[in-house]
Amino acid sequence: MRQLKVCVLVVLGVIVAADARAQGDRQAPSPVVQSAPRPDFLFGRPKGSIGIRGNWLFARAQSDWFTFVTDQLTLNSKDFNAPGFGADVGIAVSRRADAVIGLEFSQSSTESEYRHFVDNDRLPINQTTRLRTFDLTGSVKFALVDKGVQVSRLAWVPRQFIPYVGAGGGLLRYDLDQTGDFIDFADNSVFASSFRSTGWTPLVQAFGGVDVRVLKRVYVTIDARYQFAKGTLDSTWIDFDPIDLAGFKLAAGASLVF
Repeated sequence: MRQLKVCVLVVLGVIVAADARAQGDRQAPSPVVQSAPRPDFLFGRPKGSIGIRGNWLFARAQSDWFTFVTDQLTLNSKDFNAPGFGADVGIAVSRRADAVIGLEFSQSSTESEYRHFVDNDRLPINQTTRLRTFDLTGSVKFALVDKGVQVSRLAWVPRQFIPYVGAGGGLLRYDLDQTGDFIDFADNSVFASSFRSTGWTPLVQAFGGVDVRVLKRVYVTIDARYQFAKGTLDSTWIDFDPIDLAGFKLAAGASLVF
């Protein structure tokens, strides 16, 4: 009996000690693990960038072809305004200047009919006019302020806002297509046909905008540019001057520096 009592007392002592230790563990504050903040600098000046953008083209539409179709058909110059998208790759060539290669595509497509004529059944004479362009350009983009500050041999702190201007040139491919019913003014007959003109032509552009840093290596870009171009129409359209392909573009996009 005495040995039994000793064993019971030993077990009770172990239980009490374990319980006290458990309570102490519950009362002790748990250490707070804080992650180290990510450094807000880069290890060296970026060597280049890659970006994408969406844009809206406001076509100038001032050549005689536009005058003819907007007079004869229910088209307006604003019908040739067009959405588009592009991609750019930039390589730093100096502290503020980048050489930029750009690709861009846009397209407008509009249904129309003759303003002053109908067919023999008094129905509209309908067409679809589509103008598609593809640009391949090379430009120089110049930052109006330093893109960042070198704080040590390795650390480089990028600037939050970087306004810029630029200019360049390249080639523009245009594809003009009109499909539907048309009037032969020699005898006022109506016929179905498709008229098309395609080709490459030189392009010159000037632009400006601002890059806004939103992440460590990511910038949001707001851009405005004006392009100058005109293209010779195929023999499908006789006695027309070169078609006006100039216009003003507003764009927004994002770029990643590397």
